[in-house]
Amino acid sequence: MLKRALLTGLAFVGLSLTALNAHAEQYTQVGDYQIHYSAVSTRFLTPEVADAYNLQRSAGLGLVNVSVREEQEDGSTRPVNASVQGSVGDLAGNRESMSFRTVHEDGSIYHLATFTLRDDESMRFELDVKYDRNADPEPVNFTQRFYIER
Repeated sequence: MLKRALLTGLAFVGLSLTALNAHAEQYTQVGDYQIHYSAVSTRFLTPEVADAYNLQRSAGLGLVNVSVREEQEDGSTRPVNASVQGSVGDLAGNRESMSFRTVHEDGSIYHLATFTLRDDESMRFELDVKYDRNADPEPVNFTQRFYIER
């Protein structure tokens, strides 16, 4: 029961971001690999999900979620154990490194990192995703604006 609540919570994180940004889906296609990414305020996490993943719910903290899927010949995808490094900053060049940790859950793999939100500023995310040990990391960059509820 708790696992279902946790998976629902993580799915909610992705869905919340999609609704907030009016994007149908955020991912980068590299050959047969899909690199999915999202960023959202940790306030969108349920208390149960935050506790399970040792994440602080706060109006001033954000969460980046990255997952990599490899497309199979039959059209399905399978999760890939990737490594993710990255930073986030404002457009003036102030940067914060993010420390990603990997979560394995019921056949899914997530790479999670928290960061400090800046109210009503465009934040630039610069990620390096190593999805294949024989390939160079793929740069994944995106910009997103957050609004902190007070």
